[in-house]
Amino acid sequence: MARPAILDAFASHAFLERLDDRCLMDLASGARPFSAAAGGYIARKGQPATALYLVQSGTASVGLEDGPDLTRLLTIGPGGVIGWSWLVPPHRWQFTCKADGPVSGLMFDAAWLRDRCEQNHELGYHLLKELITNVTQQLTAIREHTAVAAQSV
Repeated sequence: MARPAILDAFASHAFLERLDDRCLMDLASGARPFSAAAGGYIARKGQPATALYLVQSGTASVGLEDGPDLTRLLTIGPGGVIGWSWLVPPHRWQFTCKADGPVSGLMFDAAWLRDRCEQNHELGYHLLKELITNVTQQLTAIREHTAVAAQSV
């Protein structure tokens, strides 16, 4: 049986490439497009974390708000993931994320995704592994960014 074309398009995102077809089909049923205009907020620290975002085009800055400015800690680009706070109670964003320019990709409603992970433990396990890998990469990038910034002071 041939693999549906939608799976190839959906699985082309780096976060999803190691999922099997059954898990991809489960996730595909909840995928929605998202877009953010330049300067638009995708997430704000302390606000409810209502989605997981998979960036397909554009870049977004993740950081801490300092008045009207954002102290950038990390840049997320195509193939990147915005959000793990949807998984961790109390489900509030830990950082602020703003679009550097137009950003688009796929999003998953947080409540729906938590329910799918409870219903499909294989999916939940694979998503958790990918999220942990992603969070580790992001923390490493933040640590390196902070070290470089400290050296330039």
